[in-house]
Amino acid sequence: MTASARGAATAHPLLLTLALAVGGFAIGTTEFAAMSLLPFYARDFGIDEPTAGTAISAYALGVCVGAPVIAVLAAKLSRRVLLIGLMTLFALGNGLSALAPSYGVLVAFRFLSGLPHGAYFGVAALMAASLVPPNRRAQAMGRVMLGLTIATTVGVPLANAIGQVAGWRSGFVIVAGLAALTATLIAIYAPHDRPQAGASPLRELGALGRRQVWLTLGIGAVGFGGIFAVYTYLGSTLINYTHASPAALPAMLALFGLGMTVGTIVCARAADRAMMPAIAITLLVNAAALMTFSVTAGSVWSMAPVVFVIGCGGGLSTMLQARLMSVAAEAQTLAAALNHSAFNIANAIGPWLGGIAIAGGLGWPSIGWVGACLALGGLGLWAVTLADSRRNPAAA
Repeated sequence: MTASARGAATAHPLLLTLALAVGGFAIGTTEFAAMSLLPFYARDFGIDEPTAGTAISAYALGVCVGAPVIAVLAAKLSRRVLLIGLMTLFALGNGLSALAPSYGVLVAFRFLSGLPHGAYFGVAALMAASLVPPNRRAQAMGRVMLGLTIATTVGVPLANAIGQVAGWRSGFVIVAGLAALTATLIAIYAPHDRPQAGASPLRELGALGRRQVWLTLGIGAVGFGGIFAVYTYLGSTLINYTHASPAALPAMLALFGLGMTVGTIVCARAADRAMMPAIAITLLVNAAALMTFSVTAGSVWSMAPVVFVIGCGGGLSTMLQARLMSVAAEAQTLAAALNHSAFNIANAIGPWLGGIAIAGGLGWPSIGWVGACLALGGLGLWAVTLADSRRNPAAA
C-alpha cells in the first residue's frame, strides 16, 4: 500500500470532505460576493462600475497565475501541508482586502487572494477523489464543490446583505475568518500523508504536453464565461435597468446559488455515467438561458427562473474537473489546478466583454447575449475535443 493510500485509509471521509467543503464555501463567498458588492465599492472609491470590474479580473488573474505555479513548485509537498498553506494565504489576502485604503491597493490584494484559489480546489478534489472508487470520483469532487455552491446560496447573499449594512469591507472580513477556520479543520482531519511517489515539477509539467488537457481547459475558459458575464453585472442590472430595490439582490443571488447547488449534484452524477454528452447538454441549456436573460431582464419575476437555470450551469466545473483527471495521466495536481485557472480566465473574459457591451451603449440586458455567445463558443470547443478524442482514443 502506498503512503497516499495509507493516509486515505486513516482519514474520516465525512469529516475530511466537510473540512474541504468549508474551504470551497470560503472561496465561493469571496469570489461571488466581490461581484455582488461591486456597485458599493465602486461608489465608495468614486469610480464607475465597468472600471470597478477590474478588481474581479485581478482576482481571476491571480487564480490563473497561482494555480499552475503553485501546483508545479509544490509538487513535492504533501497534500495536507499544501492545503493548510493555501488556506492561510487565502485568509491573509482577504484580510488585507478589507483594509485596502484605495482602489489600486484593493486590486493588488484581490490578485493576492486569487493566488491559492485554483491550487486549493485542485488538490482538494484529488484528496476527495482518493477516498472513493473511480466510478464515483465526479460525485466526490462534487461534494467538495458543494461548498462553493452553498456559498452562492447562503454565503454570498448573507455577505451582500451584511455589506449593504456594515460596508463592503465586512464581506472580506467574513471570508478571512472562514479561511482560517478551514485551515484549522484540515489540520485536524486531513491525514498526515506523504508526497506522491515520483512527484516532481517536471512530471507535473507533463500535463502541458497533452492536447486533450488543453482542449478541456478551453471548454471551461470560454464556455463558463457566459455565467460570469451575467453574474458580475446582475446587481447593476437589477438596480439600473429592472429598477428593483437593492433589497431584492440577496434573494436573486440565493436563487442563483440554489441553481448552482442543484446543477453540481445533477452534473456530477451525469458525469460519472456519460461525461461528454453531459458537458454538451449543460452548455446548450446554459446558452439558451443566457439568451432568455436578455429578454426577461425588465422584470424581477420573469428574470428569477432564468437566473436559477443559469446557476445550474455551474455544474460544468465538476464535470471538467473529472474529465481532466482522466486525460492528464500522472500530472494530476497541475491539471486539477489548471481547471480553476480556466474558469477564472472565464471570470476575466466574461466581465470584460460584458463591460465592453455596456460601455458601448448596448444596455444592461446585452450581457445575456454576450454570455450566450461564450457558452456556444465552449460548445464548439467541446466538438473539437470530441473529434480529437475519437482520432486518438489512447490520449482520451
